[in-house]
Amino acid sequence: MKKLFLALLLAGLIYNAEALDVQPAKKPARKTGRKPAARKPVARKLPPPVDPTYGDNVDGDDLTVRRAAADALGTIPGSVVVVDPSNGRILTMVNQKLGLASGFIPCSTVKLITALAALTENVVSKNTNVYTSRYVSYNLTQALARSNNQYFNILGTRLGFDRVHHYAEMLGLGETAGLDIAGEQPGSLTSEPPKNGGVGMMTSFGTGISMTPLELAALLSAIANGGTLYYLQYPRTQEEIDQFTPKVKHPLQLAASGIDDIKIGMRGAVDFGTARQAGYDPGEPILGKTGTCTDFQSANKMGWFGSFNEVGAHQLVVVVMLTGSRGYVSGPIASGVAGGVYKRLSAQRYFAADSILPKKRPDFPEILSTSPCCNTPAHLR
Repeated sequence: MKKLFLALLLAGLIYNAEALDVQPAKKPARKTGRKPAARKPVARKLPPPVDPTYGDNVDGDDLTVRRAAADALGTIPGSVVVVDPSNGRILTMVNQKLGLASGFIPCSTVKLITALAALTENVVSKNTNVYTSRYVSYNLTQALARSNNQYFNILGTRLGFDRVHHYAEMLGLGETAGLDIAGEQPGSLTSEPPKNGGVGMMTSFGTGISMTPLELAALLSAIANGGTLYYLQYPRTQEEIDQFTPKVKHPLQLAASGIDDIKIGMRGAVDFGTARQAGYDPGEPILGKTGTCTDFQSANKMGWFGSFNEVGAHQLVVVVMLTGSRGYVSGPIASGVAGGVYKRLSAQRYFAADSILPKKRPDFPEILSTSPCCNTPAHLR
């Protein structure tokens, strides 16, 4: 009886295995002594080489600065603008056709404007912790250095559209940054909150804003020099250079410590954040803000880096904007290009103090507009 039961049980197991299409174990493969072919590494497709300097007019450029900027950019599609923040003079512009164009989405560089607005309106202080999730919080320095989107989305929601628009306008967005610069086109500034994502997307990604490299250079110059928004000027002859007079665009109504507060986060971006490729040098520190996103109007990826250095002489603002349809475009890569500009100039001792006293600049630059920049909303007056 037991033998019959075992026979039936075995037959049932065999039947079930066949029903489940269980394959018998394969014999181990014979060793041939040959090593398996190594997989070929996937080569990252580099951008097609271009000459960003093609068609540029170099009359009036600081040729030392221009060579450094052109060499750092190489054959990457993009533009580099270098400005003297103490007076608003453009020292060089590589790829002038792109640099003077009508603008692109600013990506995360808009967070500088959000931060200054939030500090001035007492929405946050430098040390205020804002929770971006149940267990994660950032203060302003950390959020700028790491470029945390949710933090600046929250600040934008707290500020509201009217105040965000007011500070963006005050800081030069939506209008030409230069004074009588041939071919310059202005960016644009939306008149209502973006339909997709609202004001939070505007203050974290720059949705609804079109910004030019010159507009960002003017903004960074105002931060670098402590709060004076100059018209950018591009002298083209030696006579224009000799007679150069800085011109203030309009006063900035910002919190007394606002600029100093955001500088710490901008330094952190280079030291340990999104702009590490710029290269940390405690002797000649670089401060900046990256931006990476897609400009859906042009169907291009964008890589921004707006920066300035903290040196004893010849302080510069360097703005890099990269644009293309492939993955090589990003804010960190743009920061590497800017770092290359600073390093090349440092190697030539460009930032060393002059042995001859510099020509004295006017103590009071000409102010072309003494009225506020824009129509201040009634509740902000």
